[in-house]
Amino acid sequence: MPSMGHSTEDDLHTKEMDIRSLPSSHHHSQNMHRIHKVGVPPKQNFFKEFKDTVKETFFSDEPLRPFKDQTKSRKFLLGIETFFPIVEWVRSYNLSKLRGDIIAGLTIASLCIPQDIGYAKLANLDPQYGLYSSFVPPLIYAFMGSSRDIAIGPVAVVSLLLGTLLQNEIDSETNPIEYRRLAFTATFFAGITEATLGFLRLGFLVDFLSHAAIVGFMGGAAITIALQQLKGFLGIKDFTKKTDIVSVMRSVFSSVNHGWNWQTILIGVTFLCFLLFAKFLGKRNKKLFWVPAIAPLISVILATFFVFITHAEKKGVAIVRHIDKGINPSSVNDIYFHGEYLGKGFRIGVVAGMIALTEAIAIGRTFAAMKDYQIDGNKEMVALGAMNVVGSMTSCYVATGSFSRSAVNFMAGCQTAVSNIVMSIVVLLTLLFITPLFKYTPNAILAAIIINAVINLIDIQATILIWKIDKFDFVACMGAFFGVIFVSVEIGLLIAVGISFAKILLQVTRPRTAILGKLPGTSVYRNILQYPEATKIPGILIVRVDSAIYFSNSNYIKERILRWLTDEEEKIKADGPQTIQFLIVEMSPVTDIDTSGINALEELYNTLQKRDLQLILANPGPTVIDKLHASKFANLIGQDKIFLTVADAVLSCNPKFAEEP
Repeated sequence: MPSMGHSTEDDLHTKEMDIRSLPSSHHHSQNMHRIHKVGVPPKQNFFKEFKDTVKETFFSDEPLRPFKDQTKSRKFLLGIETFFPIVEWVRSYNLSKLRGDIIAGLTIASLCIPQDIGYAKLANLDPQYGLYSSFVPPLIYAFMGSSRDIAIGPVAVVSLLLGTLLQNEIDSETNPIEYRRLAFTATFFAGITEATLGFLRLGFLVDFLSHAAIVGFMGGAAITIALQQLKGFLGIKDFTKKTDIVSVMRSVFSSVNHGWNWQTILIGVTFLCFLLFAKFLGKRNKKLFWVPAIAPLISVILATFFVFITHAEKKGVAIVRHIDKGINPSSVNDIYFHGEYLGKGFRIGVVAGMIALTEAIAIGRTFAAMKDYQIDGNKEMVALGAMNVVGSMTSCYVATGSFSRSAVNFMAGCQTAVSNIVMSIVVLLTLLFITPLFKYTPNAILAAIIINAVINLIDIQATILIWKIDKFDFVACMGAFFGVIFVSVEIGLLIAVGISFAKILLQVTRPRTAILGKLPGTSVYRNILQYPEATKIPGILIVRVDSAIYFSNSNYIKERILRWLTDEEEKIKADGPQTIQFLIVEMSPVTDIDTSGINALEELYNTLQKRDLQLILANPGPTVIDKLHASKFANLIGQDKIFLTVADAVLSCNPKFAEEP
């Protein structure tokens, strides 16, 4: 071992030293090697360090930077733009953008009207509440949202989730008024949840639901939604209220002989085939994007006209019958602000709000990436929260970004959120003048429209890719999928969240470690499993820890290193008399260490001392080296046992392994 002179901590990051005491047989100039000491960062004031940590955690995007060195009037305007982005982009708005937004708005309106009626039925609400939710919330979002492409309104998954959770508390058929009030209460708290996450800049919590879990949950929800539509698609009157596939299929087949209506099935199958064909045309020719967008409205018009002229409702074809005419009535007094349903509304609202938020943020980021602009996740949460809070007071239920409508909005050439305003105006006109025309709309066509819409939620290609990349992610995906279709939507959601957290815990508590070897002709040391040509150094075991060392994994890391050591010693004994004298721990990936981690290193050091082995550390980062010095562990093992690189550490142990020419 070389002896290293001690210097003060302030000098450690600038000093260099030579190896002065190599064995006499290696005192040749070609083996001389300059070694840099590991730098110790200067001591920081505790409050400054705490401030920097909070800033990086919650304000990494530096939201106040635009306000720097601005006049008071300019700061006021920037403050308005922060909450109302429309103030910023409306100044550059022109007729060309308006033309694109009008076309896009009319296109998504033709898609949303029939969808909204169907989605309201998923939530066990009257059809007009779906239309209400595509009138007020999009207007609010247009003023407060930062995405140019997202289309706002009810969506299938949230409608099903809300309907299931509400139905568990209040029966929508026996107590429709209380059920509706609880729906508004849940919507209110969904908005409060979303806005609070945005204001407190806690948007990163949404990311705890992994992509794999979302894929599985959405796929399971899509199948569950499609199965629920069999009631209207087949004309079954006595249908189960459960959502699991076993109960639904039992209900379907038990009514084959007396519950199915062939006229209803004919309508449903015919128009479902038409919708699928329209979707096929749209995918095959991008210029025909408007065909699948307008197909649902055409289907509703044709099916309604067919039922009207044939009076099919008299032959058992179920129809909508009545949709209230007029704009949204106030529902402020319907929200439960006290009583037994307050807590239930809060719980349902938090769950629905988080799912709605996850879907909207994912959609917004997807289309923002396509058009190469940025959306502010926290602003999006505030906007989504505000629109749902206002919506809950105007007879709306939870609204969010719709992927199908957003895709159509994007393809139709939308330029700004004005397309949402155009859609809202069309929905308003529908509520004022057209709703009576939906009286004869058959439920079968609404079922066909929903089935056609949710098919896109089943992402088989993403599932295959998940299987290829990460088997644990695949387990999370399938767990969420089967939980939804075989148990319930809320159980599937719990499984998705549970497996996502389990993966995080597994990665934290069982981090990867690797044995390193030297690549021939270099001084580079890499994982011997990844690079089979890398060679181990006789008498030295080099282990890399690929994680921060915390209380949750410190004991495992210590024990894993000792197991590596035992395994290597057994291999060496089998091959010859050579023994391991040095253990080098490569700490480049170790971003942080806590007191438990320090204790684990001390225990490892003591164990190695008893076995007459030297512990050497290579390349600890600034946070780690600072804590090693603060805990006196650096002094315990010796300053001369901490090196900048693995090559330096190996050279100090065995100089003949200096960098090869």
